[in-house]
Amino acid sequence: MPLIQATILEGRSQVQKEAFYAAITQVAVETLNVKPEQVRVIIQEVPKAHWAVAGVSMAEREAHP
Repeated sequence: MPLIQATILEGRSQVQKEAFYAAITQVAVETLNVKPEQVRVIIQEVPKAHWAVAGVSMAEREAHP
């Protein structure tokens, strides 16, 4: 039973996340030869203030592009 975890920035809609769940599940079914019912997907959303690139948070990057 595959468990697939994705860490993303918060802010995406529930519709986008549902589409992601479906797409990732389909990839697992096709590549791992498992049934959709066996696939688990977890999204962990991180606040922009807690995600940094090159020492600068994404919140700061948005505030000062």
